[in-house]
Amino acid sequence: MLTDTKIMLQNAREHGWAVAAFNVENAEMVQAVLAAAEKSCAPVILQTTPSTLKYMPPHYFASMVRSAAEKIPVPVAMHLDHGNSLELVQECLAAGYTSVMFDGSALPFSQNILLTAQAAAIAHQAGAVCEGELGCIGGKEDSLEGKDGAYTDPEEAQVFVQKTRVDSLAVAIGTAHGIYQKEPVLDLGRIPFLQQAAQVPLVLHGASGLSDSVLRSAVARGMAKVNFATELRQAFTAGVKEVLTAQPEVFDPKKYLAAGRKKVCLTAEKKMRVCGASGQR
Repeated sequence: MLTDTKIMLQNAREHGWAVAAFNVENAEMVQAVLAAAEKSCAPVILQTTPSTLKYMPPHYFASMVRSAAEKIPVPVAMHLDHGNSLELVQECLAAGYTSVMFDGSALPFSQNILLTAQAAAIAHQAGAVCEGELGCIGGKEDSLEGKDGAYTDPEEAQVFVQKTRVDSLAVAIGTAHGIYQKEPVLDLGRIPFLQQAAQVPLVLHGASGLSDSVLRSAVARGMAKVNFATELRQAFTAGVKEVLTAQPEVFDPKKYLAAGRKKVCLTAEKKMRVCGASGQR
């Protein structure tokens, strides 16, 4: 069933688990994540970045997800990840996305508040929900590149949520997008203070590559949504490579894409278990 993220994130926040959110980039990844959610009896969020939406427009993803979500008995949300303009926010909502993020974290604090508040108002008017971001999450994902070291300040988080009226908040605690080049310096102890200040579900970006124990600790301390992107890409590519290496004569895309889909499904199942989402439908 297609829904927004509000109820699932509130439930996760209240009961000490997290919804796993997966960046999808083609039909096979959509199929894989939804198959994992159905098998795990777990609420799930599928999300796309602006770069992915240049490759395939929002209405393609929204149509695929809506069609598939109607056939499975778990809550499914379609989310814009790291939305970089109000125009893209509006386009995704018009296409049927149930959740959007406006990422103004690289902007001055006042401008981030101004634009995120507008995005939240647009989303709420459309019957959807909005995620904001405060603090800078390092690393690089698609065309997004963040500076390291800008941890989210709890006092600023309180002001930000009050003025923007966002439904959830992505915070910086030392994680980074993409592949970690060195061991991240995480401030997990900051999470409860951010939760107390923000009073909305918190979102962890840059989770790919973190150990299971670190993820469990972050969730236990208050993270209600955990994003995964790089590890799904790696899993999909590994599956395709395995087929083409073992059978270089294969030219039917369905054969090697199915292998990528299987790897993504297994990865998504594992992440749902680590987040404590399995069985929470």
